[in-house]
Amino acid sequence: MLPSAFSERLFDNMFGDAFPMPYAHVHDRLFGRHGRNLMKADVRELEHGYELDVDLPGFKKEEIGVEVADGCLTICACKGQSREEEKPGQYIRRERSFGECRRTFYVGEGVSPKDVQAKYEDGILKLCFPKAPAKKEPEDRKVAIQ
Repeated sequence: MLPSAFSERLFDNMFGDAFPMPYAHVHDRLFGRHGRNLMKADVRELEHGYELDVDLPGFKKEEIGVEVADGCLTICACKGQSREEEKPGQYIRRERSFGECRRTFYVGEGVSPKDVQAKYEDGILKLCFPKAPAKKEPEDRKVAIQ
């Protein structure tokens, strides 16, 4: 057991800059190393479409955006901390700040924004959308020779 002064990232902190890798661990001021745990999703296939449940705890409905473009459904959650809301006293530690997280799912070329139904409740964004129509395969024009 290590003393709490070392934190749970002892070796990450020691070797983090010694072996730089591009884009390996991009530090996000809001979500930090726990950013990979954000926007966990469950996807269910139904008879006529899909249901997508995305975890977004701590966000308000106004901080979440959903777009459909080029066959992709993109969920964006942006959280900010206003500097005008400064509270009296001196902070000893400040971990909450601002930032944005985004996740994209391929839904097919036939899905448009009006086809998607969205509901945000209890930290879970629920999306329902139809299956994209199957692309019709071009008929083979060649004649098989026997």
